[in-house]
Formats: sequence, C-alpha cells, structure tokens
Amino acid sequence: MLALGDSYTIGEGVGDEDRWPNQLARLMRAEDIETADPVILARTAWTTDELLDAIRDEKLRASFDLVFVLAGVNDQYRSRPVLAFTTEFTRLLRKATTFARRRPSRVIAMSIPDWGATPFAEGRDRGLIAREIEAYNAGARELAHAAGVRWVDITAVSRRMQHESNLVTADGLHPSAEMYRLWASQLLVVSTTALWRGRKRTGAAH
Repeated sequence: MLALGDSYTIGEGVGDEDRWPNQLARLMRAEDIETADPVILARTAWTTDELLDAIRDEKLRASFDLVFVLAGVNDQYRSRPVLAFTTEFTRLLRKATTFARRRPSRVIAMSIPDWGATPFAEGRDRGLIAREIEAYNAGARELAHAAGVRWVDITAVSRRMQHESNLVTADGLHPSAEMYRLWASQLLVVSTTALWRGRKRTGAAH
C-alpha cells in the first residue's frame, strides 16, 4: 500500500503504529489478507503542489496494489482557490493511478476532514470552514468519479471531534489514534472490495 498526503496521513501527534495506514494494514492482516507495511509519503503542512513535488523527488515505482490519496486541507487553510486545488488534485489522481499500475479502481481518494470541528478552531468561523471544505470535497469527488477512482467520505465522522475530546490529539487540531481507527475501519471495506474485484476480473486464484 502507498499512502499520499499531509499531516493526516503521517499521523501528526500519534505514534507510527497509530497512523491510519498502519492501522488499516493490521485490520487487513486480521482478515487474512497478506499486507506489507504501508509506504507513506506525507508531511505536515504539505499542500497538493508540495506533495506533487515530493512525489517527483522520491521517484517512486509503480508497483502498489492499493494507493490512497488524502490531500487538500492545507490548500484550504491557505485560502487557495478551489480551481487551483482541483487542478493539482487531478495530477495527484493521475500519479496515484500510475503507482497502482494504471488500475484506477485500486486508487482510493479520501475526503478532506473538517478541522473547523476541532478545539483549535474555537473562535473562528466554523461554518465558513465547513463550506469551503465541502466545496473542495465536491470538486475532488467529481474528479475521482470521472477517473474511476474510489471515494471515501471521512469528513462526516471527523466532525465528531468538536464534541468528543478522545478523537483529538493534545494539540487540539490533529486526529487521535481513535479517530484514525474509525477511518481505517471505513477504508477496510473499500480496500478489500477493490482487491477482491480486481482479482476476480483477472481470474486470479490466489
């Protein structure tokens, strides 16, 4: 598995084992799906264009069974236009599909969580943040569907952070291990479906 993203993917504020890609790998192994440790290319505060630059510099090979994309929150935080974000997101989906050996059904794009629902956003216009994130997500979802990429909405569950303190790390902004567990549980269903259908189409028996 390859996970591309920012602080949400690198797991700012939690241990390596509690990042959602690592939790997802454990869940898959529990389902008897042989799963290597995930490759994670992410850094706190990366925007979509910075992630693309890192992909170029890393020179990754196109040899992954599943590729995840979770990016865009820092574009929104920096008040970049939605059009600029969707332009870069299109490029990210193309890169991700290449890494998945040109199988778009093996690429899983994730919606941007709502950081406006965190304690960090206290005193800010939570409604405006939510509307902007919804606009970003609407654009990303449309692009994912057009590309044949799977889409997983984690925004709704992220909004529980406003009222459930156990879902946020000590910094009041980033998700906790428990929130990442909820994301991993959602991703497990989509991931196993993607793998099973891919094997069925190719007629693989193993």
